[in-house]
Amino acid sequence: MAVLSELRYPTTRLAKALSALLALLLFAFVSIAAISGFLLYQTLRPARNSASVNLDNMMGHPQPLSFQLADGSSRDGWFFPGLRGAPTIVVCHGYLSQRSDVLTLVTALQDHEFNVFLFDFHGHGTSPAGTTLGYKETGELRSAIQTLSSRNDVDPQRFGLWGVDMGGYVVLEVASSDPRVAAIAVDNAYPDPRDMMQIQVNHSGLNAIPFVSRLTDFGFRMVNYDFRHEPPVTTRLARLKSIPKLFIESGEQAYLANAVLSLYERAPDPKQLQRNPVTYADMSDDDRKTYENMVVSFFLQSIPPSQ
Repeated sequence: MAVLSELRYPTTRLAKALSALLALLLFAFVSIAAISGFLLYQTLRPARNSASVNLDNMMGHPQPLSFQLADGSSRDGWFFPGLRGAPTIVVCHGYLSQRSDVLTLVTALQDHEFNVFLFDFHGHGTSPAGTTLGYKETGELRSAIQTLSSRNDVDPQRFGLWGVDMGGYVVLEVASSDPRVAAIAVDNAYPDPRDMMQIQVNHSGLNAIPFVSRLTDFGFRMVNYDFRHEPPVTTRLARLKSIPKLFIESGEQAYLANAVLSLYERAPDPKQLQRNPVTYADMSDDDRKTYENMVVSFFLQSIPPSQ
């Protein structure tokens, strides 16, 4: 008790020094915690600039299509019709992106008679704010496939999935558990949403501050407490044994490039690996056309529209 009293009301030089040190440590902890909390909030609730698109003026005659989520809420999507009874390719955008950013890929797929569907993940585009970097987004894709499979103008047992970074993680998760997924293409996918959280910490430069990485990881796990037992998708790659897989590595983002390379090495055959110098979002028009032709060719070989 005397020690605590001395720290509260220091009278000696040593006590005053210890009291000042404790106050400094407390201030440092509170400051680091505040920085970590701000970074977590900024990552999970990114600023959005939803594109305004008039479907009536869009090529491909897209149709609005809503689907219900497990929690009772709904999500709006766009269905681009292809050959009647053909497989449907679901195009999954990445983190800090939205469905309107991948429309040229949609057009390329539809031009080759695929049905194509896309929507905005949680926290992106027109969807409600807040992302989980893949956890809840996986359920969104599952619900979309369930709704699409009930249509009478698509093949209900053959779906193709394409996704980039966050979308790539979601694609791998869904493909490992849904037998209707017949082919997948993932670009710079990662094995665990916690990885993407740390990528954002590193991009911010704040990882140089002690404990920021650990505190943001802890905060991310607490925010997504319901998924605390969710293992990395690498534990389920063996389930993709019979599914054709295209892994795309964009070297511009080193960590993601290494992550997708690791996923490729762990995945069972049949599989392919392609490398690109830049990410899809940063490609020139010519490079993007080449990229899209590669993706279309993969799906044409794996799940042709007509059999």
